[in-house]
Amino acid sequence: SAISKNSLKTSLLQLECHFTWTLQQQHVSLEALEETVVDHIKFFKESNIIDYNMLSYICHLKNSNEEALRNLKKAEEAVQKHHPGEIARRSLVTWGNYAWIYYHMQRYEEAQTYVSKVENYCKKLSSTAHGKIQLPEIYAEQGWASLRFGRNYFERAKNCFENALKSEPDNPDFNVGYAIAMYRLNDLAERYCEEVSPCIGALKRAMELNPNNTTIMALLALQLQRMKRENEGERYIEEALQITPDFPVFLRYAANFYRRKGEVDKAVEILEKALALTPKSATLHHQLGLCYRSKIIQLKKTRYAPQEEVENLIQLAIFHLKTVIDKDPTFVSARCDLANAYALGKRYEEAEEIFQEVLQRNYLSCGEKQDIYFTYGKFQYFHMKSESKAIECYIEGLKMEKDSCGRKKCREAVETLLKKKIKSSLGDATDIGTLGLVHKLNGEKQKAIECYKKAIALDPNNEEYQKALSDLQLSI
Repeated sequence: SAISKNSLKTSLLQLECHFTWTLQQQHVSLEALEETVVDHIKFFKESNIIDYNMLSYICHLKNSNEEALRNLKKAEEAVQKHHPGEIARRSLVTWGNYAWIYYHMQRYEEAQTYVSKVENYCKKLSSTAHGKIQLPEIYAEQGWASLRFGRNYFERAKNCFENALKSEPDNPDFNVGYAIAMYRLNDLAERYCEEVSPCIGALKRAMELNPNNTTIMALLALQLQRMKRENEGERYIEEALQITPDFPVFLRYAANFYRRKGEVDKAVEILEKALALTPKSATLHHQLGLCYRSKIIQLKKTRYAPQEEVENLIQLAIFHLKTVIDKDPTFVSARCDLANAYALGKRYEEAEEIFQEVLQRNYLSCGEKQDIYFTYGKFQYFHMKSESKAIECYIEGLKMEKDSCGRKKCREAVETLLKKKIKSSLGDATDIGTLGLVHKLNGEKQKAIECYKKAIALDPNNEEYQKALSDLQLSI
């Protein structure tokens, strides 16, 4: 009946599970995510409860609810195997997912059964709880799910693991989740030139509690490398290669370490090995594409670069980067990397098409868009030999107020170009006026006023400069 359906919906919204954690489909490529989780189950022999729960939610989003139920069954089997003494406590998220999937299949009786299972257990724990119960492992599971759904969720993941650690500060698994969330947030902050909160402490703590977790060892190594302590970092990578020579997640980070160190051939060798283990991984294809691009750039710097070898590397880079974006259309930076690879191969129209498409996307953050304008500006300048279009791109990046690394790069690039032109006396009123605009966008009012005055001296009838000048003088 309609009433029981409505009251069922109210109870469902009280549950703690993937369906109530607002994990939104537009933030991920479901295909790439599914492959990641399936690969993790294959190589991670310990408890896979969290992975199977995640997989059930992905299957539901892909409209295969029967498959979702099969994965929940596997989650239940994993609970019985690994936590025979606390079946109810360890099954709350699984039961919540069951309830939601049955609800979506319009099997309301079964949905109600699972809602009741959760509610009864929660009542046992606390008389006030209604299917909402703050257990540390549920916080942790929400944390892992948030990490899987990408950068929009990293902050939430950190908070989830923090909550889990409040009740169990020495739990090895929660410490790993917390350290990974901190590392990812750090990574993002660094990319967008924001305040970086140190994650080295969290990584070291996680490693003390999990001496054989090679993912943590690799992230610690990458963090040390960033802090200019590369040799110390490399010792962790070498040790971890002994512990898990065949764990793809670790191998990917190890390759990243060597690529950043400039040992590109070693990185390629490790990535080829990882790709043999998990041939569908978008991340591995992306890393390989970046390695081949590094090799091309290195070769082009040598005086007599063997043309055939360069061509071959360009083909390889394009192949791997195309594979990435076919698998994961949301991977924007990989698209720009592909555009750059096309440009190296003088396939300018294809590169142009990618830049145009990416800039049309309305869900990108400011930092991402500014990065793209910077990359597109460089493409216009170095490949299309159009200084004026490059300047336009950089200014578009500056027009977005938010500060980021991309904005900083746009600013430096456009100032360098304009000042060089003005200095070489090829610069006319337009260039001086444009530099005035750049200063204005940077909030440097005095410098902007000087530029506009010079521009007006050269071009007295220009209304645009006169208006800009009087606006500035009024605003001071």
